Amino acid sequence: MDAAEFRKRGKEMVDYVADYLEKIDKRQVFPDVEPGYLRPLIPDCAPQDPESFEDVFKDIEKIIMPGVTHWHSPYFFAYFPAASSFPALLADMLCGGIGCVGFSWASSPACTELETVMLDWLGKMINLPEEFLAGKDGHGGGVIQGSASEATLISLLAARTKTIKRVQLENPELTEADIMGRLVAYASDQAHSSVERAALIGAVKIKNVPSDDTFSVCGSALKKVLDEDKASGLIPFFFCATLGTTSCCSFDKLLELGPICNKENIWMHIDAAYAGSAFICPEFRHLLNGVEFADSFNFNPHKWLLVNFDCSAMWVKKRSDLTGAFKLEPLYLQHHHQESGLVTDYRHWQIPLGRRFRSLKLWFVLRMYGVTGLQEHIRKHVRLSHQFEHLVLQDERFEICAEVILGLVCFRLKGSNELNKALLKSINEAKKIHLVPCHLREKFVLRFAICSRTVESTHVKFAWQHISQLATHLLKTWEQNHHQQ
Repeated sequence: MDAAEFRKRGKEMVDYVADYLEKIDKRQVFPDVEPGYLRPLIPDCAPQDPESFEDVFKDIEKIIMPGVTHWHSPYFFAYFPAASSFPALLADMLCGGIGCVGFSWASSPACTELETVMLDWLGKMINLPEEFLAGKDGHGGGVIQGSASEATLISLLAARTKTIKRVQLENPELTEADIMGRLVAYASDQAHSSVERAALIGAVKIKNVPSDDTFSVCGSALKKVLDEDKASGLIPFFFCATLGTTSCCSFDKLLELGPICNKENIWMHIDAAYAGSAFICPEFRHLLNGVEFADSFNFNPHKWLLVNFDCSAMWVKKRSDLTGAFKLEPLYLQHHHQESGLVTDYRHWQIPLGRRFRSLKLWFVLRMYGVTGLQEHIRKHVRLSHQFEHLVLQDERFEICAEVILGLVCFRLKGSNELNKALLKSINEAKKIHLVPCHLREKFVLRFAICSRTVESTHVKFAWQHISQLATHLLKTWEQNHHQQ
């Protein structure tokens, strides 16, 4: 394909994507395929000779689309939002076109410097304390990671290195292996599984701190676990606080937890993957109070801030904590500006060496929506979640299972877990809307997350009517079966 054909085909692809997104509500939200559906549809081997773009293009609808779960459909209410917008898609196209691999300042100065400035912009939008910003000569700063899971792992590994160095200074007779065997990380029993996975990769113990009636971790619960572990000779070194848990969007009590972590020399990382975007709205900013005690903080603009995947924003108070853990300087990666103090080499802030020009997406979206446009997007989703909550509360067969704070409603039929599993099965088998469940203590709960950029009140009403009708049908058959038994 030469440049002339690229121009022609590029326009066709933009039209196809625009049509796809404009008419996505006409597509069934969840696919009808069975595992292994794709293999029989394509040859066993790559073609020996080139095929035309037309051949490839016509196979999109034939082979790919039948197996796509349409995350951007206004009938998709599962997981959390996956952000997308036309400015972000255009920026991603430019990122692919430039095609730099921005591991150091020298490998692409614009790639590095725009990221530093964009993370400062974003930090100011959520009113992050000054220490987290790079500014002109700050000690902190932000970096774009691929996902919140990566940010948690990076912070845990940095905390591990920092703690080992500190303990060895205090006890020179201890080997690294001695200390590693005693290190313990902590997170809420509601925390995302990626925190446990980070500990697994980091080869350290991890313990769950029990959450309270609102599914939040409070200071006394953390202190109790820490006291027990220190008495057993263990070394607490890392706590991951969650703002907006995956199951029910609960918030750990930072103002209680932060001072304990600071006093005990424990690195506090805050995972606000979904909820963090809401902090650009002044009315939700109080949910971040206590961030001043944290060592690192992360949220995903690629969830709720109209920047498509992957774009996970992470800030640290002391960038030297990260670079101290990951810095290696082979000759082929060195450049003559690196010791100037004016440049950031992001390869020292992350797990992979290479990185894409992801800050372009932030730059396009922040400029083309403005803070007010993004605030309106968040507020609309929150309004729609309260609309759904209101509909649920009007039906005495159902109950709300956790406080509705942002764009997630946890609800269920009053009754057994089996009944609710049957309801979810009938919802997802009908394929008119898509939901996923969670467990809150012993209860099987349905999650209704406002996800799509294009979702409106009519889609929420439709979803509720659909759920309500399926519940009516299910309860009737459930009672009949119960009487027969």
